[in-house]
Amino acid sequence: MRGLGLSVLAVGAVLMTGAVAFAQSAPAKTGDSAKGKVLTDAKGMTLYVFDKDSGGKSACNGQCATNWPPLMAAAGAKAEGSYTVVTRDDGAKQWAYKGKPLYTWKNDKKAGDITGDGVANNAWHIATP
Repeated sequence: MRGLGLSVLAVGAVLMTGAVAFAQSAPAKTGDSAKGKVLTDAKGMTLYVFDKDSGGKSACNGQCATNWPPLMAAAGAKAEGSYTVVTRDDGAKQWAYKGKPLYTWKNDKKAGDITGDGVANNAWHIATP
């Protein structure tokens, strides 16, 4: 039994380490859409930027963040190339590309969907590489 407990602990540690590394990875993927290349999250979902964001700060909170889920970063995530980490009003961390916070759109159902482009009087746009 003692050996089994150690194995379970070792597997748990490996899984936790992998999860932390994944959470801290920048969203460096690109995907294809009907409008060309787009930045995507780890699941291949299109990422968006919001015109009301400025100065490396998110203006999308509350219901806005429910509709446009922020691309969250782990607390210890570090900038990587064009990707930076911004602090949201609630203290959580969010990925940004070239200073623009990144979001997904609740109505996109599969990789390649771009239904959020131009929403809210053209305030939301596809994030492009």
